[in-house]
Amino acid sequence: MIGIVDCNSFYCACERLFKPDLLHKPVVVLSNNDGCIISRSDEAKAVGIEMGSPYFMQKNDLKKNGVITFSSNYHLYGDLSWRVMETLRTMLPDGCVEVYSVDESFIDLAHIEPTALQSFTVSLKNIIEQWTGISVSIGVAPTKALSKVANRLAKKNKQVTGCVLILNTDKKITQALQKTPIADVWGIGYQYAKKLSNYGINTAYDLTLRTENWAHQELGGVVGARLFRELKGFPCIDMQSERVTKHMIATTRMFGNPVTTLHELEEAVATYTARAAEKLRRQHAAARGITVLIVPKQEVKGSYYRHGPTKSGAVRLPLATALTNELVKAALELVRSLFEAGKTYKKAGVILSDIVPETVIQGNLFAQAPDNTKARALMEAIDNINFSMRGDILKFAASGTTRNWKMRQEMRSPCYTTRWEELPLLK
Repeated sequence: MIGIVDCNSFYCACERLFKPDLLHKPVVVLSNNDGCIISRSDEAKAVGIEMGSPYFMQKNDLKKNGVITFSSNYHLYGDLSWRVMETLRTMLPDGCVEVYSVDESFIDLAHIEPTALQSFTVSLKNIIEQWTGISVSIGVAPTKALSKVANRLAKKNKQVTGCVLILNTDKKITQALQKTPIADVWGIGYQYAKKLSNYGINTAYDLTLRTENWAHQELGGVVGARLFRELKGFPCIDMQSERVTKHMIATTRMFGNPVTTLHELEEAVATYTARAAEKLRRQHAAARGITVLIVPKQEVKGSYYRHGPTKSGAVRLPLATALTNELVKAALELVRSLFEAGKTYKKAGVILSDIVPETVIQGNLFAQAPDNTKARALMEAIDNINFSMRGDILKFAASGTTRNWKMRQEMRSPCYTTRWEELPLLK
């Protein structure tokens, strides 16, 4: 059996953890730059706050209904996510935990006796909530796709299920599929659900009445056939080991305020490059390719929230490197070639590619490999200090000091668990 552990309204739960007075009050969390609503507590859902709606459109409704609003606090969410996943790894054998997203993880329960599944799952839920303070829902079924179905129903009917639902019989599976709209099936989505409705497929159960060949033709080939078999109870999607090495690293952000000068754009790109370089060194790798992209505001009246066409440039370095100063130098040259005076920019990003292990950097006949021993020691020292302080306390001058372009987080809560100066206070 496969289970999925899903944190309930995760971002809101993280905010409530250090503000227990908000436990039964409506809470929402906003996306980058306080743009859209990306997490809602059950109380916020009950008063009709829509998921994904722009904050400026919902602002009056939020105030009228007494909804407490927070800017996204990814340092806090990332740390609490790690605690939940580490709790799972502590309670389960090696290789039985697959982190699927920041608030979801698949778990392999093949080692648990069928008669003990319910008690074990409930115990696991209670331990996670006791150790981390984050409430979770757990769905268990023979396949990953069915476990997602089970989890959805467990969250939807919390009072009845106790946030735990196990689909261990054909009857339970059939009933669950009949209650699941096709748009809520893992991998389908609302847009594709419209197409399937033309075939009379409105629930997950309707899809299972088709044939595997039909699913192969109409649901995207092998992927569709695999989903069909999963819903029929035949495991086709294996547990995945955590990917440590990435083949491409990207850091992109919307600006908190529109950027109009080359200096501000250079600061932003240098900052994003430094962040990407830090991720690169964390996996003991080096990159030879670097791409910079900048996104201007659309030059149409009343289109403040729309983007113009993305401009990008790329360069291949003579030698692969993980040194921030070398990557920043290349990135800034690209920015200067892309920048157009008189335009307003709303977003920028950096992508590192051609990534190789730092121990097998290929030489170049026309570029002598320098001795980077001291530079690597400097990078390690910077990374260690920044990691311990949870921020870019040490940075290159090219990243700037004022940073008026930084992401808006006007309602961000303290980073209670990751910054010394923001530790919670007890009175």
